[in-house]
Amino acid sequence: MFPSKIKPFLYLGIFYLIISLIIRIVFFFHPITTASFGFFEVIKVLSVGLLNDIFAFTLASTLLAVYFLFLSNSKYKKPYGYIIFGALILFFLYILLVPNNIFNQYGGSISEVALALVGIKTVFFGLMLFLPSKRIKIRNVLYFITLLLYVLLIIFNAVSEYFFYNEFGVRYNFIAVDYLIYTNEVIGNIMESYPVIPLFSVILIVTLAVTWFIYKKTKDELLELPNFKQKMILLGSFVVLAGISLFGLSLLMQLRSDNVFADEIENNGLPKFYWAFTHNELDYFQFYPQIGQQEAEKNFLSQYSEPSLSRNIVSEQPELKKNVVLISIESLSADFMAHYGGTLKITPFLDSLAERSMMFTNLYATGNRTVRGLEALTLCIPPTAGESIIKRDDNKNKFTTGGVFKSKGYDVKFLYGGYSYFDNMQDFFAGNGYGIVDRNNFKPEEITFANVWGVADEDMAKKAIQTMNAEAKSGKQFFNHWMTVSNHRPFTYPDGRIDIPGTAKSRDGGVKYTDYSLKLFFEMAKKQDWYKNTVFVIIADHCASSAGKTELPMDKYRIPAMIFSEGFIEPQKFDKLMSQIDVMPTLFGLLNFNYQSKFLGQDVFKKEFQPKAYIATYQDLGFVKDGHLTIISPVKKVKQYSLQLESSSLAPEFKLYYDEKLMKDPDQKLVNDAVSAYQSTSFWLKEKKLNR
Repeated sequence: MFPSKIKPFLYLGIFYLIISLIIRIVFFFHPITTASFGFFEVIKVLSVGLLNDIFAFTLASTLLAVYFLFLSNSKYKKPYGYIIFGALILFFLYILLVPNNIFNQYGGSISEVALALVGIKTVFFGLMLFLPSKRIKIRNVLYFITLLLYVLLIIFNAVSEYFFYNEFGVRYNFIAVDYLIYTNEVIGNIMESYPVIPLFSVILIVTLAVTWFIYKKTKDELLELPNFKQKMILLGSFVVLAGISLFGLSLLMQLRSDNVFADEIENNGLPKFYWAFTHNELDYFQFYPQIGQQEAEKNFLSQYSEPSLSRNIVSEQPELKKNVVLISIESLSADFMAHYGGTLKITPFLDSLAERSMMFTNLYATGNRTVRGLEALTLCIPPTAGESIIKRDDNKNKFTTGGVFKSKGYDVKFLYGGYSYFDNMQDFFAGNGYGIVDRNNFKPEEITFANVWGVADEDMAKKAIQTMNAEAKSGKQFFNHWMTVSNHRPFTYPDGRIDIPGTAKSRDGGVKYTDYSLKLFFEMAKKQDWYKNTVFVIIADHCASSAGKTELPMDKYRIPAMIFSEGFIEPQKFDKLMSQIDVMPTLFGLLNFNYQSKFLGQDVFKKEFQPKAYIATYQDLGFVKDGHLTIISPVKKVKQYSLQLESSSLAPEFKLYYDEKLMKDPDQKLVNDAVSAYQSTSFWLKEKKLNR
């Protein structure tokens, strides 16, 4: 009789496999999936995907197995029932009354969650203990709730995976972990971006319908519970299956192909989420290819006139004490601008400003998240595996752009329209000597519009002018780093500013509104006394999307960047390949700063400058040089692509798209250059050699 006890697992498992198959098919036809698939590749993806789903569901069923394991009538018999009930009450009182209980020590809401769960368990156990005639009905209610939670999680996970893929073109990764941590911003983003009430209504209806169906088909199995021997057999079988699943998932997650989208579609989001949650920092020396450390450092440092990590930068000209405003623009892909072929006219101000600026036409972002852009502009080092340094514990006392300005007597601040605790920005910037102006500094009357990410960019522009006026009155030069927020989903902003209404919630509107806000900022700045003695650096933090046909599609990392200063910077275009980490060392060169540098970026106007770029995800580390893209990945994998510009009517310096052809025989010198850069940076960070 007891084999029938696995019916709940079978019904839930079949439902999970159906939902997973539907999601996989949706991903095949999603617009963001730009790769093509042959018949046999589709079969392979679906087959591997099915195995992933079976293994993932088996492991996810652990709590259900534990639930059935402890279903018993004997535990309510005297005296066991009273002993257990008393123990539950004491445990509840311990959590409620002891200030320093074990759950409080973990902080957050852990104690409240534990109190609720133990309280519910105590109440239902008491009801089943003292109302034996109602025991089956109460057990059925609890069983229905258990099924409901499983079905809800299956559906909610599928919906979440869809929206995540819709945004990033991949299954869960570090970003999903961040979203779990920053629930206020994420839930707010969902509330403002999608039709929440219809969506959750459909989820609730489907969940109730599926739960009721499975409940009706399986509830009779609770009338006669397995004996101890039968439970041990079932438990042993489950443990074996769980072990096989763990081993199987480990093997399948190591499968990689040349088609990145195939890898993502055949994967299962749950193990990817778990992996990301437990590996927010990848140990370079465990997962990536290496050469001798001394060889790596010597090779990497050979690009500098003084081949050492700490270098004396000496100018032949007198230092210029000018104010500096660094503006990081959220998600501004190069192809939004008319210069790079944009036809929608959504950056009219930036396009006009570029013509009056020093424009870096061939510049690449280091990553695909805001914290990577902030890291590149603040620390001026290549990206490293795992999370951005901004998100790590060891993120303070670093050698930074702000530190160089402070050494020159500048007032240094980070300006952000949202709450800077998000993405650990407050901890990072405050820990590196920056003052912070964020949403907490706004009076209610200073906010004309705000969404979950922060006040509208025009409000931040006005606050920035207010801040700079106060700094100028102090008699000190200032360096302010302003991070914009409006060009981010849900793309809402005040109506009446541009010809795309904020209610449209469109990416084009978000870009155009940010462009409008920057124009407003410069119009206000031009009226201030400090304007003529100020240098403005305008650069994107990253592109709007990073999904493409390869691990690191070049066009998804190309960003606009310019330096503008009336009467100081002559309009010109610099078209050599360069990285986001080169921008601030170049600015310091223009200001003739003398300082001792630990920056790994270069002044692009120095004769020793070597054109190159670093582009990366949280695990794929790319190095672009001499017409090749070299990618190093876990586990000690190396790929190299030759880069051939695709034909277009644009001027050569503005062409975006490359044909990335995988090379059978990589150029070993370029591989060594890539390994040297990433290995050296990882080592120096680990040894705290990039601290100030």
